[in-house]
Amino acid sequence: MKDDTNTQIVKNDTIHIVNKELEYEIIIIEPGFYSWLVTQPPRSFYGISYLEGRNRLYVSGYNRRVRDMQYSRIIYPQQIDYEPTVHYGLEVNYLLYNYFKFFEKTYNQKIY
Repeated sequence: MKDDTNTQIVKNDTIHIVNKELEYEIIIIEPGFYSWLVTQPPRSFYGISYLEGRNRLYVSGYNRRVRDMQYSRIIYPQQIDYEPTVHYGLEVNYLLYNYFKFFEKTYNQKIY
């Protein structure tokens, strides 16, 4: 299977993931995320099923907070479009999972 996922890491902690075949794009812009990410277990540490399961829970909880007006629009600005039936691959799921872990720690939030 051909992997069309490209990851670019920019100095200002912007991580940009594009998969033209699946027509999706993820951009993570969060100060300190990349330096925190390099301290986490490697991609091979988690299985894809584990990451997909956790991401479904995280995205669901996060999106609920986006729709609930009692949560800050600064912390929860927009919904995350994550379809549980789409196979995004290890790279996307690993980065998304770790972003949620970083988010919880940085903003003292427990999403689920």
